[in-house]
Amino acid sequence: MDEGYLSYRRLIWRRFCRHKGGIVAGGVLVSLYLVALGAGIFAPYPHDRTDVRMRHVPPQSLRFSLTDGLHVYGLKSVRNPVTSELEFTPDSDLRFPVRFFSADAENGFRLMTSEGPMFLLGTDRMGRDLLSRILYGGLVSLTVGLIGVMLSLVLGTVLGAVSGYFGGWVDHAIQRIIELLAAFPPIPLWMALGAAVPPGWSSIQTYFGITIILSIISWGGLAREVRGKVLVLREQDYTHAARAAGAGHWHIITRHLLPGCYSHIIVVATLAIPGMILGETALSFLGLGIRPPMTSWGVLLEEAQRVEVLLDNPWLLYPAIPVLFVVIAFNFLGDALRDAADPYGG
Repeated sequence: MDEGYLSYRRLIWRRFCRHKGGIVAGGVLVSLYLVALGAGIFAPYPHDRTDVRMRHVPPQSLRFSLTDGLHVYGLKSVRNPVTSELEFTPDSDLRFPVRFFSADAENGFRLMTSEGPMFLLGTDRMGRDLLSRILYGGLVSLTVGLIGVMLSLVLGTVLGAVSGYFGGWVDHAIQRIIELLAAFPPIPLWMALGAAVPPGWSSIQTYFGITIILSIISWGGLAREVRGKVLVLREQDYTHAARAAGAGHWHIITRHLLPGCYSHIIVVATLAIPGMILGETALSFLGLGIRPPMTSWGVLLEEAQRVEVLLDNPWLLYPAIPVLFVVIAFNFLGDALRDAADPYGG
């Protein structure tokens, strides 16, 4: 079909499907979100299950044999005479079969469990399974990005359109607010606003507080882009015709101006999500973000910031890997959407 006969949305979709990197990135992100939403099923253990006798267990490997099937080796421990810490090594004489789609009263329904200890990414200083905590932490970190971007989209789109459409003192006031927010270095501003969260708040209240903080900080860039686009569109003939026909301000903004900004809004939203995730990660890494018993990738990285971790327990840095994957995938997806939404693209 000739692209001239396609609607704008179908045209964007057709161009996006030509971008292999964007398709792969979209598939990766969908998979990560599905796994995070199903963390209660995919994680071998609850994220808050502790066993101090199993602290700092190194990652175990899945093994397969014709006699035992899929299994993991047991663990044997020896106390280090210098640090007095237990050090764990695989015990090949003790094998625990891996079970799929099992349920019990303690852990509930799980995709994969074992009769014995099964820590595929090791454990932390409290004996908690790191793989389970990464999956549960992904649910928090990824949804912070989505919810935060939705709030910043509303603020940036509405205030940017109002600023560009009305102009005058309204435009000056909104632009000065944006400049004020942009004048502060991000990390000190995050720290100041994160420290303003009352220490008595529950984990859920802190979660939404951090989300709102990140949204308030990040709407300025989108507002300026929407404002610039609206400044051009408000002088078009169809906008003057709508105003001459007696259309109200809100009708003109929502029906004639904002649709012309959709391509910018889509791209900015896609590229803003990794910024939100990194913001939450930075706040939690500094101890000002999500608080226990909730967990996030930033909380996990905060627990691994000590120097001795790099020497003795390097597996505690594994939470940095999904952060890296998500940020790269969102950037590839944003590039693909930018190319697809370009009206002058090929």
